[in-house]
Amino acid sequence: MSTPRRSPESTGAGARPGGAPTASGPYVLGVDSGGSGLRVALGAVGLATPLATETCAAPVRTGAAGIDAGHLLEQLLPAARGLLERCGGEDGAGIDAVAIGAAGMATLGGQLRAELPSALEDALGVRRLALAADAVTAYAGAVGQRPGAVVAAGTGMIALGTDLTSWRRADGWGHLLGDSGGGAWIGRAGLDAAMRAHDGRRGGSAALLSRLEAVFGPAPELPGLLYPRTDRPAVLASFAPEVAACAGHDPVAAGILREAAAHVAEAAAAVCPAAGADGEPCEVALTGGLFRMGDPLLVPLREELARQLPQARAVPGSGDPLTGALSIAQALATGDLRLPRHPTLLWVPGEGPGHKPG
Repeated sequence: MSTPRRSPESTGAGARPGGAPTASGPYVLGVDSGGSGLRVALGAVGLATPLATETCAAPVRTGAAGIDAGHLLEQLLPAARGLLERCGGEDGAGIDAVAIGAAGMATLGGQLRAELPSALEDALGVRRLALAADAVTAYAGAVGQRPGAVVAAGTGMIALGTDLTSWRRADGWGHLLGDSGGGAWIGRAGLDAAMRAHDGRRGGSAALLSRLEAVFGPAPELPGLLYPRTDRPAVLASFAPEVAACAGHDPVAAGILREAAAHVAEAAAAVCPAAGADGEPCEVALTGGLFRMGDPLLVPLREELARQLPQARAVPGSGDPLTGALSIAQALATGDLRLPRHPTLLWVPGEGPGHKPG
């Protein structure tokens, strides 16, 4: 079993004598499960920030049956009980609602949907549960419960938009089938240009070849280092910052980032809802580690968004997927969850397929 690692910071409205925050309840729980581990936040209805958080170091396993529900529960339940104890839950207040966002939920979440509702009710008394794709929790964290679109980009890239009646998704199909413009895509394109320079083929970049050799060693040895790895997307994405670092003086690297920006804008355009009756432009939130590259990517991305989505307004995401999961749990607890339900993107047990958001 993984031992939760306590976050060094707790926030909230009140505090117990030992310094842990308290709330009168009801408590809600937001969960973000991704490639770097499981994060859990305990909050309360009416509070904008979490009372306390826990981080579990081990990512939840994925097997033949999809995301491993048992492994998720092994980490989540001790973390939830520890958070309750720290914040006064032992005084009788329990967890009213839980929202879990997980990478791969849309295609690999069958076991979670089958097992978590009863398991969480038995273990924690939870009666309100939402299971969401991580793109949905990213949307909730970045945009909230308003119409708009989000582009979540890190190693991969996915765009998600809604007019609050249905979801529209673009990309997020993984590094072999898509994720165009994401970190792995940029890194692979940079390594391709480096290998072209090594071979003397057209489209090569001597600058990127120099960075390949500095990071990975001799170019001919790269296939042997890369292909056996089970974390190839992350390895590819690790080279994306090298492409950004070369873009200011290398036209090939700059061209890769311009093409990545075009792909990201294209995905945003595919999901952005039309302007409403009030004429307000579609808000497109950009969230994820890829956008920390700064101007080498953001400058061409702003240009592409202006060209492909002139009716949109690009904004930085105001919160991350854990913030989004917590906000979904709060809305679920108060009966005010307005985001569209979907069998795999945002599923609330007990609600029929025709359910309309409140």
